[in-house]
Amino acid sequence: MNASPTAERLSLLTGLLILMLATVPRYLAGGHDNRLTLIVIASGVVALVAMLNWRMLGADERSRLPRLGRRLALSLVAGLALMGLWHALFTDWMSWQLLIAHGATLGLLLHALWLWGRPISPQD
Repeated sequence: MNASPTAERLSLLTGLLILMLATVPRYLAGGHDNRLTLIVIASGVVALVAMLNWRMLGADERSRLPRLGRRLALSLVAGLALMGLWHALFTDWMSWQLLIAHGATLGLLLHALWLWGRPISPQD
């Protein structure tokens, strides 16, 4: 397995890190100390891998990151809005912590599907 680092991978790692940090309020409110410890450790590992990926990126890949960051932000906002709508229509009220965690999860999934379906070309 000789995969080279790409801007898409870094955007997905960034989204994963945001998702992991979005679950922290949920674990704090629920008193899940063991899960909180594990998510903090895992977030550190993902942040380290993302930093290493950043350092290995070429200049052309780094120039694509702002557009991917905007796509990620748009996907996260869409995921939060869609989860808010879903829970407003089909479930009882839940906590804002759960809404943020579910919205971030859907947002990262939407971002990954967007990248899979239509990757950004270098001339885009």
